[in-house]
Amino acid sequence: MKRRRELTATIEPFDSFWEAPDDIESGYRSFALYYRDNYWSYLPKNRDARILCVCCGPGYLVKLLSDEGYTNVLGIDSFPDKIQYAKARNLKCQVAFAFDFLEDCPDEAYDVIFCEQELNHLTKEEILEFLQLCKRKLAEGGLYACFALNGANPITGAEALAQNFDHQNTFTEYSLNQVLTHSGFVNVKIINLNLYVFYKNPFNYVAMAIAWLYSAFFRISYILYGKKNKHFAKKIAAISYRNERP
Repeated sequence: MKRRRELTATIEPFDSFWEAPDDIESGYRSFALYYRDNYWSYLPKNRDARILCVCCGPGYLVKLLSDEGYTNVLGIDSFPDKIQYAKARNLKCQVAFAFDFLEDCPDEAYDVIFCEQELNHLTKEEILEFLQLCKRKLAEGGLYACFALNGANPITGAEALAQNFDHQNTFTEYSLNQVLTHSGFVNVKIINLNLYVFYKNPFNYVAMAIAWLYSAFFRISYILYGKKNKHFAKKIAAISYRNERP
């Protein structure tokens, strides 16, 4: 399979999922907890909603949605070996390049497009193009969810950009809102992504407390410099919509 639209990132290309643990099977549980904790309240109640998971990897989100009764979910990823894991679990996933698929897929619109790879693997020009492709494939009032590395975190922000050759940029809550609004999305909401979702583990609460103290310190420090940043998690996400929700 040959990609028509060549992207800048080639070592860890955007249209595949790079977050999976070495033990891929264990990720089905851990990522289910992660997606449920961070995104579940924003998903449509209608279990027949058409949902596209871009960069789905082995189908972590596809499996969670399917287990919860969503009947019209499709995952795409450019790496065949990752799709094999999904198909072994009878998940509806297929090999496809993100840009090519969004350009070629049928005219019927999706109610939700969920991007499972960080936008940071795209250049600024590629981000703008990708957002337009996603917006065109959303139904009226459709939900678009994406996430990015948070450059406002003084501890992880700079390292997140430097530690991966294919990271092209970072975002803050302002710039992520800015680019989505510029691209025509409305009701944009920026959220911190909670990494501490293992509530049966006592250390989880220790980590949450320390992270909260860090965030409070960062917030005060930013205020002293005249900045309004409020989100300091390692990663931030955006929940947005194509036009007003019906």
